[in-house]
Amino acid sequence: MMEKVLIIGCPGAGKSTFARKLRDGTGLPLHYLDMLWHRPDRTNLSPEEFDARLAGILEGERWIIDGNYLRTLETRLRRCDTVFLLDLPVETCLAGAEARVQTVREDLPWVETEFDPEFRQYILDFPREQLPRVYQLLEHYRKGICLVILKSREEADRYLDSHHMT
Repeated sequence: MMEKVLIIGCPGAGKSTFARKLRDGTGLPLHYLDMLWHRPDRTNLSPEEFDARLAGILEGERWIIDGNYLRTLETRLRRCDTVFLLDLPVETCLAGAEARVQTVREDLPWVETEFDPEFRQYILDFPREQLPRVYQLLEHYRKGICLVILKSREEADRYLDSHHMT
């Protein structure tokens, strides 16, 4: 039974959209790591404050946590029962991130006014610099976790449809 869920993957892959649909279908409380980390004035919490707030969420009986944040992924993997990895092509992620510029979102405390070049580069580097470690951690913690790897938005939609969550 899905009670403690992680949704991870590259920025722009559609994690937050998937998370909202999963929340609406399951009733599980949804927490966005971007909302935890970023303040509305575009500053960030200290890592210690972030970790303390994350620990509070992880103590809960039921939750969905949306966000990659590799530094804390291992901590979250130790506590979850289900992981959705959105492993989409980098071009799809770039298009997704660019499409949400100038959009009010519930998963970010401000409206992005431009497609930041540093953020674009982070997405381009994600398959090489982040994804291998994500797969390594998933392999290590796979026992006892339901792991669902989705390779396209269509696969994500089919999963949600087949589980009556749309």
